[in-house]
Amino acid sequence: MKPVKNSPDCCSDRPAVNRRSFVAAMAAASSAFVLPSRAIQAGLFSGPSRTSAAETAVSEFYGTLTDDQRKVLCLPFDHELRSRISANWHVTEPTLGQSFYTTQQRECVGRIVKGLCSEEGYERVTRQMDEDAGGLHEFSVALFGAPSDAEKPFEFMLTGRHLTLRADGNSVDRAAFGGPIVYGHDQVDPVASKNIYFYQTQQTDAVFKLLKDDQVAKALVENAPAETAVQLQGESGKFAGIRVGDLSAEQKQQVEKTLGVLLAPYRREDTDEVMEILKSSGGMDQLHMAFYRSGDLGNDKMWDIWRVEGPSFVWHYRGAPHVHAYINIGQIKKA
Repeated sequence: MKPVKNSPDCCSDRPAVNRRSFVAAMAAASSAFVLPSRAIQAGLFSGPSRTSAAETAVSEFYGTLTDDQRKVLCLPFDHELRSRISANWHVTEPTLGQSFYTTQQRECVGRIVKGLCSEEGYERVTRQMDEDAGGLHEFSVALFGAPSDAEKPFEFMLTGRHLTLRADGNSVDRAAFGGPIVYGHDQVDPVASKNIYFYQTQQTDAVFKLLKDDQVAKALVENAPAETAVQLQGESGKFAGIRVGDLSAEQKQQVEKTLGVLLAPYRREDTDEVMEILKSSGGMDQLHMAFYRSGDLGNDKMWDIWRVEGPSFVWHYRGAPHVHAYINIGQIKKA
């Protein structure tokens, strides 16, 4: 999968965007996921609403768009690009630093990002954007559906290097975060501890250190799957690693703490929805934790690639050579 690179001339004026060719290129550039196409109100878990801080800013942003901007940034809700994800791509071509956008529109997008994060998470994601791409102005956005139509679903999507974020006002049925999201960090120093997300590996390592020898034999796997292999499997899925339900009470407490650490960067409305989805599919006991021998930076046996997975939950963290993390949490509808 070849990522789409940012243009080196990110802030210059450009000729009109050839939308058809750009959309075709994006369709080939990133992995596809099956996302729900329409909200079914009876099936929605609690989550963000159209009046949440991020979604309010999305509506304001939409209201500022000119007809020419909407031709580039606005797509049907069911468009295939809404179901695509990568650690490095742009859902639309214009980056926020270009003259295509106004200062007011950039400010709106900044508030959207802030609204999707906790206070700590916003500081971390801002640092990541600065260090990996040069700042928010190197990212791009798109709107699927219209937030102005209260009867129909919509989704805002921000993409760029090592970041995919979504805001949907709980439009997307049974999907936390509005669908799969991505975070990462491309530290210059190859030492794992220099990565701003290394604290998450330290937390999963705290679980691993509590495992007995027979449990380690189940939890430690030789080779990791592809980082983009995060399709939800449902109740009939086959999951690598050790089942959390088979752990001791002390070990489960560390897993519960780990989930809290992983979810801490995101707004409470999204994390509450995650926990509801998790509960609906058997709870924490149905999760599995896998640690992979491959990619052990420094050969220190603090496993830099790990995965938490269950019927409705996938959190794949690839910490070597630098961080790419893919998250997909949602409930698969029973037939």
